[in-house]
Amino acid sequence: MATYEESGVNIELGDKCSQIAYTAAKNTFIGRRGMIGEPVLDEGGFAGALDMGDFFLIQNDDGVGTKIKVAEKIGKLNTLGYDLVAMVADDAACLGAETISVSNTLDVNKVDAEKVTQLMAGLEAAALEHKIVVPGGEIAELSDMTNGYLWNATAMSIVKKNKIINGQNIKEGDKIIGLRSAGIRSNGFTLVRYILKEAYGEDWEFEKYDHEMTWGEVVLTPSKIYTSLIMDLHGRFEESPKVDLKGIVHVTGGGIPGNLPRLLKKHGFGANLDNLFEPHEVMKKLIELGNVSKEEAYRTWNMGVGMIIVSNDVDQIIATAKAHNIEAQVIGEVTQSGIINIA
Repeated sequence: MATYEESGVNIELGDKCSQIAYTAAKNTFIGRRGMIGEPVLDEGGFAGALDMGDFFLIQNDDGVGTKIKVAEKIGKLNTLGYDLVAMVADDAACLGAETISVSNTLDVNKVDAEKVTQLMAGLEAAALEHKIVVPGGEIAELSDMTNGYLWNATAMSIVKKNKIINGQNIKEGDKIIGLRSAGIRSNGFTLVRYILKEAYGEDWEFEKYDHEMTWGEVVLTPSKIYTSLIMDLHGRFEESPKVDLKGIVHVTGGGIPGNLPRLLKKHGFGANLDNLFEPHEVMKKLIELGNVSKEEAYRTWNMGVGMIIVSNDVDQIIATAKAHNIEAQVIGEVTQSGIINIA
């Protein structure tokens, strides 16, 4: 039975190290006390908020992870810009923030003009599509310090103080709406690669998935970016909300069980998820190939749900999502149990 830890990723140790880093970060907050840019403490939040007087400045970082290794192997890097923007802009959207800019850092063992051209073309397309600018970046050639390419980004976003989404008005019985993903985003790829290498060998990326696509092409399906949908619903910086978004969760590393509690548990709530999307076919095939348990699959991959919204304005959200070519449906409701129940 394949597990994330067996593939080389220890989720518990990763969480422990993240907590170490967050504790150190919180220790710096005192340095801006009483000044412009004083940090706002939000345990478990998806991005950091800085008090800028009339608004919050939101800052967060992430990257495309080992998905880029697959892209390098098959020579297709032009869609990874969507994954990069999704990882950072969709985190900021959880607070209702409008992402203004995304800067990026590309660490490489050896520069390659064709690879860089493809990567930046994807980033340019994704940024333009979601009204985001790329004010700068850095390419560092590190020789034997890295084996391949590593691509990370920082997003800068803004939200008016009276529009920040923090879950404080969530109540028992509130509807939980899922936004359908396009496939595996940029999380859980170490397990994907492990399963497929065990099944097909070193060059699994070139194995046929079906009569049209290879496994490499299928798992590289670019992430849907939900930022523009959230801005349409919540309003950009100067706009008023069209619906009441009580809470938003980006389903990244840790899946639904690792991310939904970041919103609900700090307010004492749980959830009953009894109408989830059917997992993508690629995920079902990976589960079968790797003999992956349901629990392991749901805490490693998004399993078809890329973002979660807590709101009772169901019809308008589903209709607006459809206009953005995003499938949405009620997947459950908030409970007082304090437990996330995946039926």
